[in-house]
Amino acid sequence: MRFAISTAFQPVDHLIPLARAADELGYHSIAVPDHVVDLETLATPYPYTPDGERRWDHDAAWPDPWVLIGALSAVTTRLRFLTSVYVPAIRNPFQVAKSVGTAAVLSGNRVSLGVGIGWCREEFELLEQDFSTRGKRTDEALALLAELWKPGWTEFEGTFYHAPRLVMEPTPTEPIPIIVGGLSDIAFRRAARHDGWVGDLYSIEEATSIAGRLAAARAEIGAEGDFSVITALNDAFLPEHFEQARAGGVTDCWTMPWAYYHGLDATLEQKLDAMQRFAADVLVPLNG
Repeated sequence: MRFAISTAFQPVDHLIPLARAADELGYHSIAVPDHVVDLETLATPYPYTPDGERRWDHDAAWPDPWVLIGALSAVTTRLRFLTSVYVPAIRNPFQVAKSVGTAAVLSGNRVSLGVGIGWCREEFELLEQDFSTRGKRTDEALALLAELWKPGWTEFEGTFYHAPRLVMEPTPTEPIPIIVGGLSDIAFRRAARHDGWVGDLYSIEEATSIAGRLAAARAEIGAEGDFSVITALNDAFLPEHFEQARAGGVTDCWTMPWAYYHGLDATLEQKLDAMQRFAADVLVPLNG
């Protein structure tokens, strides 16, 4: 079982110390969330809470994922970085390709692109992108990104995006894994075509059920090779709990270890202490 530290809603001045500690303590990755803005008033309900209310306060920080990943990769050596999740469809895909590709090169290929189609209509409208076509545009954008990340000249002709013969440098020297978020059958099929799936906060039973559905979606198209199932678990505390999730198909768990020991409002010192304790209590017994 691999573990990722989530940076969601963390003070910006905590992020570099947390990344350094994760790198030293054996965590696999850092999970970075994404919003361009946080609008005061929304008609669109947040899809991951029963009442549709957002989980965060309006003063929560949302640093640009690729600026942040560039900074964190410069102070770490082995830690990987995952967006959980980034929304390509609210952006120009050429700029997405440039930002992600540059981060991959500067980090030494330690980047995975976690994508979602997006839920906030108002944010799409603010950034002048069509909300109704976001799923189709995401699929086409991912195909375009794959072409733009190849060395040498390329061109692309799609329904939404067109690229005349061009080159985009720097070029990643290894494929960038694409990890897909979402709970719909369409999202599961999209994930099956790529390198993994990233979820929200679930019980072990819910997470392993999702892993089974993803395995079925991959079997349906004959997909082979490594595939990540990444989520947070709300009822896993001991090594045997995480082992149960791993046996059920969950490969990675993103977490905030300080929630176990000090609560979500922990100080930086408490967060660093919790990361060390969680590594000793869970990572080492589970993974050696």
